[in-house]
Amino acid sequence: MNLQELLQLGAKTFSTSALSGNAGTTLNSNDLVSALSNLVGEGKNFDIGSLVSSLNSRGLGNIVSSWLGDGGNDTISPEQINDTIGSDKIEAFASKLGLSTKEAAGGLSEAIPQMIDNASSGGSILESIGGLEGALGLASKLFGK
Repeated sequence: MNLQELLQLGAKTFSTSALSGNAGTTLNSNDLVSALSNLVGEGKNFDIGSLVSSLNSRGLGNIVSSWLGDGGNDTISPEQINDTIGSDKIEAFASKLGLSTKEAAGGLSEAIPQMIDNASSGGSILESIGGLEGALGLASKLFGK
């Protein structure tokens, strides 16, 4: 799954998220894809590797591990999303879409696990975290080796 497909999946998940409230269903999917692409990383490149690293550094490695590869995904709270991404970026994301920060963080708490899970299915996450070397570095951070 390429980055554009991941962003579209994230937009769809966000739109149907119970945690984004009724506002999520009225959002334009192109606006949502654009807002997601600017949420993590520089410019218009959603940086999954950076997000995974940031989640891990906040002690959420076990949650992230459940998203990597196939299988069930552990949940992450809107508060944990807000703390990881930063309230300023969440506020900008919410403002761009005309949402409250609570709705934005709530929708992201459902969309981000789906995006990372789908990026890691079949090994394509390797590209987003810097190939095998990035995967080894991430694994050592996740498992403390």
